[in-house]
Amino acid sequence: MPELPEVETVKRTLTELILNEKIKDVIVTWPKMIKKPDDTEEFRHRLIGQTFNNIKRRGKFLVFELDEYTLVSHLRMEGRYGVFKLSETPDKHTHVRFILESEKELRYRDVRKFGTMHLFPKGEEENSLPLSQLGVEPFSDEFTVELLGNILAKTNRKLKVALLDQTKLVGLGNIYVDEALFRAGLHPEKEANTLECKELVRLHQSIINTLQEAVEMGGSSIKTYVNGQGEMGMFQQTLFVYGRQGNACKNCGTSIEKSVVGGRGTHTCPECQK
Repeated sequence: MPELPEVETVKRTLTELILNEKIKDVIVTWPKMIKKPDDTEEFRHRLIGQTFNNIKRRGKFLVFELDEYTLVSHLRMEGRYGVFKLSETPDKHTHVRFILESEKELRYRDVRKFGTMHLFPKGEEENSLPLSQLGVEPFSDEFTVELLGNILAKTNRKLKVALLDQTKLVGLGNIYVDEALFRAGLHPEKEANTLECKELVRLHQSIINTLQEAVEMGGSSIKTYVNGQGEMGMFQQTLFVYGRQGNACKNCGTSIEKSVVGGRGTHTCPECQK
C-alpha cells in the first residue's frame, strides 16, 4: 500500500500535470469505487466544469481541491493516477477517467479495485470520514517529541502496532515503521508506553528523517508503485531491514529476521534492535 512518501510524490507530480485543468467529462466503469455520493451519475454531474485548483495530501489520502468540491482519494493497495492523451486507449484496469478540456485525461487505474473516492462540498471534507479521524502529520509543527510521547504513553500495544494507528499518527505503513524503528534501535514488540525519553527522541527523529529521505527519492517501488508520471521511486535501494530477511544487516552484519507483529510482516535486526 502506498504510504506517506509515495502519496506525497504522486501529489507533487500530479500538481505539475493537471493544476488549473478543467474537467470536461467523467467516465466511471467501476461504480463501487465512488463512495460519496453513492450515485455515479451525480458524481459525474458535480465534477463536470470543475477545475483542479490545488492538490494536497492528508496522511495516505490525496485531496483534490476543485472550484466547489473536494475529491478525497485513497489508492489502497495498487491504485495509481496517470495523465494520458485522449487518443491512448485505456487498459482494462482503468476505472475512473477525468476528461480534461486540454484534450488530455487523468486516469485512475487499480488492478485490485480497492481504491476509494469521496466527493464533498468544499470545506466539508475534514468533518466526515475518511479524513475526520486522522491523526497528526509527521511533517507538521504539531508533531513534537512531547506529542509522540503522549500518544505512546496511552497504550500498552506493541510499538509497531501503535505507530501504524492512523488515528494517532498518519502516513506510516509497514515499510516506514520497520525502517524508522531500525534507525531508532527499537524493537517493534516493545510496549509503546515503556519508552524512555532518549528513546522517544531517537524515534521522533528517525520517523521524520526516514519519511523525508523517502520523499526526496520519490518513495519506494516495492511492487507496483509509480508516481503520476509513471516513474518508479528509488528509496527501496536504501532500505535497512524491510524486505531484506536473510540478508546481512548493513550496520552489524547480523542476518535480518522476519516475523509477524500485529498481523503484519515485520523486519528487524536482532542485534541492533534488541
